[in-house]
Amino acid sequence: MKKGFLNAVCRAPAKGVQKVDVGEAVLVEGMGMEGDGHFGYGHRQVSLLSAEEAEKMKLKAPDIKPGAFAENLLIQNFDLTSLKIGDRLHVGQTLLEVTQIGKECHNRCAIYEAAGDCIMPRLGIFCSVIIGGKIRVGDSVYV
Repeated sequence: MKKGFLNAVCRAPAKGVQKVDVGEAVLVEGMGMEGDGHFGYGHRQVSLLSAEEAEKMKLKAPDIKPGAFAENLLIQNFDLTSLKIGDRLHVGQTLLEVTQIGKECHNRCAIYEAAGDCIMPRLGIFCSVIIGGKIRVGDSVYV
């Protein structure tokens, strides 16, 4: 079984505002993360990104912090590239279902401008919340 853990739990009160690590949050079934600007947003309710890939980007833009790529969850020690649409992930006591891999960016974000690259279009994972609950940094993540 593949198993990793939550490295950061990030949210922002509105779309277009940089997310910050809040350490813990509540995921609501069919809606997403309470208090996040993407709450209730269709099939892209919660976004995941590899903590290791985000760390690599620090070589190009040292000021990058959790949430900089608009990700909700940074996942450590887990190969997110092995996931397929329809896979289900346990995150703490919650259950997420992968609904989209990658995304199209319509304009270049601040990360792209600073680093010349952004990993979210290639490596971002989007999920819907199947079973809600509280999550926090350190929670286990597994398929």
